[in-house]
Formats: sequence, structure tokens, C-alpha cells
Amino acid sequence: MKIDRYDLVVIGAGPAGTTAASVAGRLGKSVLLIERDPLIGGAGINTGTIPSKTLRETALALSGWKSRRLFGVDLSLRREATASDFMRHEVTVTGEERQRLTRRLSDNKVCTLHGLARFVGPHRLRIESMDGTVTEVEGERIVIASGSSPSHPPEFPFEDDRVHDSNEILEIKRLPKRLVVIGAGVIGAEYASTFNALGTEVDLVDGRDVLLPFLDAEISRTLTDAMIANGVRFRWKERVTACDASRPGPLKLTLSSGTILECDDVLVCAGRTSNTDQLDCTAAGLVAGPRGLLTVDDRYRTAVTHIYAAGDVIGPPALAATSAEQARIAVCHMFGVTLKEDIATVLPTGIYTIPEASMVGETEESLQKQGIPYIVGRARYADNPRGRIIGDDVGFLKLLFARDDMRLLGAHVVGEQATEVIHIGLMAMLTNSGEAIFNRACFNYPTLGDLYKYATYDALMQVQGGVCDSAVVRILVDPVESAIEQQKG
Repeated sequence: MKIDRYDLVVIGAGPAGTTAASVAGRLGKSVLLIERDPLIGGAGINTGTIPSKTLRETALALSGWKSRRLFGVDLSLRREATASDFMRHEVTVTGEERQRLTRRLSDNKVCTLHGLARFVGPHRLRIESMDGTVTEVEGERIVIASGSSPSHPPEFPFEDDRVHDSNEILEIKRLPKRLVVIGAGVIGAEYASTFNALGTEVDLVDGRDVLLPFLDAEISRTLTDAMIANGVRFRWKERVTACDASRPGPLKLTLSSGTILECDDVLVCAGRTSNTDQLDCTAAGLVAGPRGLLTVDDRYRTAVTHIYAAGDVIGPPALAATSAEQARIAVCHMFGVTLKEDIATVLPTGIYTIPEASMVGETEESLQKQGIPYIVGRARYADNPRGRIIGDDVGFLKLLFARDDMRLLGAHVVGEQATEVIHIGLMAMLTNSGEAIFNRACFNYPTLGDLYKYATYDALMQVQGGVCDSAVVRILVDPVESAIEQQKG
């Protein structure tokens, strides 16, 4: 058997794998990208990031959500939306993104092979394609970027076409009237919001009693209240003990409290497991940990020094953006390139619920735990002209400044476009900036970016003892109102 040899072999064509392959190809290296599925793109394009966010926007459009909130007028479809209506834009967007990715790989002279890869040695892989063809290749260096798959708890009969995981939900043939979502993590909360916007009755079941506890508690409470106001029913401190899928009739879920929930479909979001079980990592000298995760150093190198790993396969944060950054660092390190040597010290988190939420840096709770004195500044969408234009009366920006030098320690947003607005705070934190940069900045008017200036003024007005005189801040915030107050005095 002829064995082809490459400078780099990449396992998995998701965000981490395609980035690693493209960077190495651009560096002039010979690269083979192996993908077990027929389509490249991984969860980022095919089953997760891009599709779920596209579906959210489709739900907002088809449901007339924004028109009802802005004008009190229902501009939604005057007929029942079908699953085909719901999925059409998602299919278009994901298809175009795959084409773009394919062109990029081709431009960088990356070879692609579809099949299931297994290690047969530290440098050698055997790939079995869907037609049974077996190929063996060798890589001077290897990147494992095989991603992850949804976990399947045994109490759910996933063979039933009404029981879905977060990958398979995208293949739904009809829109359910009643949906139960199991797991109030990021994926569960996002899909609960999306289907709720389409008019589906949604119950969200979770064993905890707090939504997304990694968020700042105030943001979590606001998001919870908004989702409840939109119609999502939370079932806290509950777990499913049985799922009766017998036909005819609806699915019947028995909760730990004894409550019975009936629904048309159930979506199980019970975490994900790293896709290393079929790689035979031991043949390469690697040992996978719990949930199949691989351990790496700060350059994403495993215990076998020529093998690197990036993305979901190494665990949190397991985001498309961070996975790509990890892959860039790994490839630059393995080929001695200094263009990209480390990942950012602070990373943003975006949650595409309705409303959106996003954060970067510390929360109030983390600062309190560390004993770090801080000042909070807030600015509401309802007090911002752009916020009023888009009809968002729930959203707000929350900034956390160090009390001693007013350096920005954390930024948190809930509301429309939160995942975009957060980037201003991200850049400020990456440059160790604080109140002065927001005070000095002149933002376009009217924009949500202006929230940063007014959240900063709110924080400055609370400062006691010399950072800034509160009377001066009042003039900055509203000079006309301040002049009137002085005349009255």
C-alpha cells in the first residue's frame, strides 16, 4: 500500500481543523484534512453555531416579533409557517458558508479526504471511507480537531423521530406546537427562545435553579425574566426520570417531582462528548480523559510532542472563535512562526437567546469572591435613542470598574445586538483601559455604542473622594439639565 506523507495531517474539518489546515497551507506546507462526515464545516457550519443563529433570525422574522414590539402590528406570515419556511434561510446561509470555506481550503492547496481516521502509530493514520476504501497516511505533525457530539442520556428513546438532540433538531420536518427542552445551558436556552418566538409552547427543564450561572447574576435574572415574559416556562430543580414515546398520542415525560409533561417533541441538550472514542488514541501514545477530552499545554501540544489538539476536543470554552484561535497558535508554534503566539487574556461569551446576552471579564460575584473593590456603571437601552428606535426596553449595559484606578474589569450586556456591543468592552480590556477611554470617545449618534459613555458617567457619579467631581459628571451627562438646576439654585 502506497503511503502518502504530509507536513501536517488534520483530523476534523470544523472551525479548528479548517483553520489549522488553511494556516499551514498558507505557510507553504503540504496538508491533508480528514473529515468523517460528507460535509466540511463541523458543528460550526452544519449543526451548531451558524445554523442555530440563522434560525434565531428566521424565527424573529417569520413570527413578526419585532413588528409587534415596535408598532403593535402583526406583520408575521398570515398562514402557519412550515418547517420548510423555517429552515430555508438556514440552508442557504450554511450552504454558502461551506462554499466559502471550500474555496479557502482550495486556495491554500489543502488536500481533503472524507472518511473515519484511526491512529495506527504516532505518525500514521488509517482512513476508511464510506465506500470501504482504506488509505494510510503519515504526518510529520498532526492536529486533532475532531470536535464533539451531543450526549444521549439512556432515558430518552432517540430512535423516535420526536426525540431530538441539538444536531438532529435541524432536520425537524414539522414545527411542534409543544416542545420540552431538557437542559437550560446555552444551547437549550437558545433553542427554547427560538421556538418560543415561533409560537411553540416551550417548557425548559433543568436540575439547577439559575439560568446560565456563569453569567453575572443580574444579567442572568434579567434574561430569565425576559424569557418568562416571552412565554418560556422554566421547570427548575427537575430532571426527567422517564420518557414514554408510545404511540398514538403525545410524548409523556415524567419529572423527578412526579409532574407529567406532554409534548409533540423533546429536545435533549445534556452536554457534549469529545469525538475521540474512534480515533484509537492509545496507538499514538495518547490517553483521553473524562468525556474523551485531551490535555494540552499553552501551545495546544499534547503529551506526544508532534501531536496538537484544538477545539471541543480539549474542552471549554469550546466556541467556534476560540477553537480557530487555538488552531492558529498550534500551527504557528509547530512550524516556528511567531505571527500568533498566544490567545487573548480575556475572551467574550455570546448567548443568542431572545434577548441576546454577552459578557467579557469579571462578574460582580467573581470580584466579590476575590475581594476586589469595584464600581458598577449601568446604561439602559430604554434611555438610549437607538434602543428606543429598535424597541428594546429590557436591555442594558453593565460595566465593572476597579475602584482604585477605574480600570475596566468586566462588561455585560443583555438586549438586542449584545454580542456586537460587547466588543467595545473587549477591546478596552485588552488594552487595560478604563473610564478615561469611554469619557474621551465620541460615538456615532444614535448608536448602542453610546451606552458605554453613559454607563461610565453613571460609575463616575458614584465615585467618592477624588477620581471625578460628581457635579462635573452631571454636566457631562446632561449639560442643559445641569444649567437649569443651577439657575433654580
